[in-house]
Amino acid sequence: MSEHQHGADCGCGEDHEHEEQVLIVTDDEGQEREMVMVYTFESDNNVYAVLLDRNDPEADGVIFRIQEENDESFLVGIEDDAEWDRVTAIYEEIARTENEEN
Repeated sequence: MSEHQHGADCGCGEDHEHEEQVLIVTDDEGQEREMVMVYTFESDNNVYAVLLDRNDPEADGVIFRIQEENDESFLVGIEDDAEWDRVTAIYEEIARTENEEN
């Protein structure tokens, strides 16, 4: 999986067709939400995905670990506080850097 997930507003400058990757995620209250994968990054031999609510793009993104089993990928919630603190800090730095470049 690449470090940068191309999306409708990725701003990468490459001439390619953008495709939105939509996933259905069930929240803690059992409500299904359409989420769009907007970014992936790696840390400590794991890959993480940042998803935004397709119907509320101004809402905060959600970060999941991508786990692979038998050639299939699954989104896994991050329950370890130390892992969560580490990956949110990494993503905040990535977002800050990208915002400075734009």
